[in-house]
Amino acid sequence: MWESESESAAVGQQYGGGVLTSTKHGVKTEGFVQRGHSWYVATDIPSDFLVQIGESSFHLHKYPLLSRSGKLNRIIYESRDPDINKIVMDDIPGGPEAFELAAKFCYGIAVDLTAGNISGLRCAAEYLEMTEDLEEGNLIFKTEAFLSYVVLSSWRDSIVVLKSCEKLSPWAENLQIVRRCSESIAWKACANPKGIRWSYTGRTAKISSPRWNSMSMKDSSPSRNQQVPPDWWFEDVSILRIDHFVRVVTAIKVKGMRFELIGASIMHYATKWLPGLISDTALQNDEASSCSISNSSSNASGNSWKGGLHMVVAAPRDDASSSLQAKDHRLIIESLISIIPPQKDSVTCSFLLRLLRMANMLKVAPALVTELEKRVGMQFEQATLADLLIPCYNKSETMYDVDLVQRLLEHFLVQEQTETSSPGRQSFSDKHMGSSNLNAKARVARLVDSYLTEVSRDRNLSLTKFQVLAEALPESARTCDDGLYRAIDSYLKAHPTLSEHERKRLCRVMDCQKLSIDACLHAAQNERLPLRVVVQVLFSEQVKISNALASSSLKGDDESLDHPMVVNRKTLLEGTPQSFQEGWSTAKKDINTLKFELESVKAKYLELQNDMETLQKQFDKMMLKQKHTSAWSSGWKKLTKFTKTTNVENHDVPPHQLPTASEEHNRKTTRRWRNSIS
Repeated sequence: MWESESESAAVGQQYGGGVLTSTKHGVKTEGFVQRGHSWYVATDIPSDFLVQIGESSFHLHKYPLLSRSGKLNRIIYESRDPDINKIVMDDIPGGPEAFELAAKFCYGIAVDLTAGNISGLRCAAEYLEMTEDLEEGNLIFKTEAFLSYVVLSSWRDSIVVLKSCEKLSPWAENLQIVRRCSESIAWKACANPKGIRWSYTGRTAKISSPRWNSMSMKDSSPSRNQQVPPDWWFEDVSILRIDHFVRVVTAIKVKGMRFELIGASIMHYATKWLPGLISDTALQNDEASSCSISNSSSNASGNSWKGGLHMVVAAPRDDASSSLQAKDHRLIIESLISIIPPQKDSVTCSFLLRLLRMANMLKVAPALVTELEKRVGMQFEQATLADLLIPCYNKSETMYDVDLVQRLLEHFLVQEQTETSSPGRQSFSDKHMGSSNLNAKARVARLVDSYLTEVSRDRNLSLTKFQVLAEALPESARTCDDGLYRAIDSYLKAHPTLSEHERKRLCRVMDCQKLSIDACLHAAQNERLPLRVVVQVLFSEQVKISNALASSSLKGDDESLDHPMVVNRKTLLEGTPQSFQEGWSTAKKDINTLKFELESVKAKYLELQNDMETLQKQFDKMMLKQKHTSAWSSGWKKLTKFTKTTNVENHDVPPHQLPTASEEHNRKTTRRWRNSIS
């Protein structure tokens, strides 16, 4: 175990208690005096050297500076003007504050080293080239010792130093300050929480104005009997800039942190720096479902997280969000996408969809958006309808981005196909959310049906897009098509000008045999549906009843004496809603009426056919009496001969056995009587 906060302070005492002094100095002084933007040395010797840094000017002496700064030595001695008495150093890291401390060190004035000024002073010492070659125990050596033995052994100081490095790029990167602080934070974050003895920012029980600075180390640190939550480090790390946060999370991954905790920290960071992404309540639910953090950490409100680090002034969320521009938000989103753990349930699907919404709005790099869409497809069955209603930010006429949902569904189907080929893999939700009895495709089918119902109200939604999205899932995904029927009916309401062909095409995506009794009753009375679909609905329901009767009768035959009750047609109808029975009775009456009308038409057709044959006979007799046949009558003879031949072929009777006229009349009368009684 590394040193605690109190032990780190003890180590600091070995280095002058955090106070730096120079062993030698050439000018006796009582300190610095500030007058406006100018600094003067409190001594009787007049200053002979001016250092200008921005608006601040330092009236100093050459000898103390040149004896400890290699850069100033080189500038003065390499200058063409030997009497140079002014120099401008606007590019010094740390600015006037860091140079003031370095100048005090050169004069032998005690300098109080803290986590807030050590990084700037270390970079300024490197800039001024205050090495051991000029003086033993120079500023570079002492600041490095303070960083290594005091700062890196302290959790709070490491956070503060890393935060202060935001204004010191690229000096802090080149001097490995960022890397060392990131690794120190990662090492402590991955430690066993039971062994934590240092102070950290915790979630308090609804304290409106906690006085963190007035709390002692003993009071602010968790007691030995107090349980430390696994997410204790979230708030402290979330104050960092996005590039430093990425460095810390990357180092934590290398240390072997659980992926669900890493995902929860990313969600916490996103809700802090991306305003409007997710509410505090939703964040708590996401964290609880993602990593099952302790009750105290998951039930507390996100607003109760206050900056509790020593000398850390975390910007309020509103101020930070107002200062961030779209470019900064885009950078944050792109960085977060790149560090999300690859495991399926490292973050929630709702968080991914909200992140995807902002990514589309801010025009994030297409490759990262595609990667985010694939991540959503991996856990698409966990999505909700509210998260899927993503507005269309391009020039499309539709209100919602239907093409995006289509892509997400395709990624889900690809992922399902991959998991099917690897049956040993189980999803996190199936094991921990008690939903193992629900099929993922069935949940997605219900989600897609609800989405179609919602977007179908958009008059600009084309029939093709609706049909493609509805048919994207395989038929086995839907055990019941009630949701799809509801979406189709909603689309027909919003698009009353559809042609008959388009309405039939729309209804093809629905299987009438998968409709419930209530849906069938509604469809039978729905005037917006094509007549053919209504007939299919009635027929499929009749088939269901027939199959139910048949199966119940077979079951009754096989039942033992202990179960004499047989479900017959009467009991089945009694169990059917009265409204459906009335609708079905009306439909049966209509079908019987159509059958009766069809039989009447057939009888009239046979009667007309008999009358035609009688007229044909009379015409034949007239033709036989005529001696001279005209061309017109010759044609009719041919027709008559053809008719006779056809009758002979049909009845297989030789020509000399044809009946006479009286016998033919009697036969026609008998046939007409038979037709009438049929």
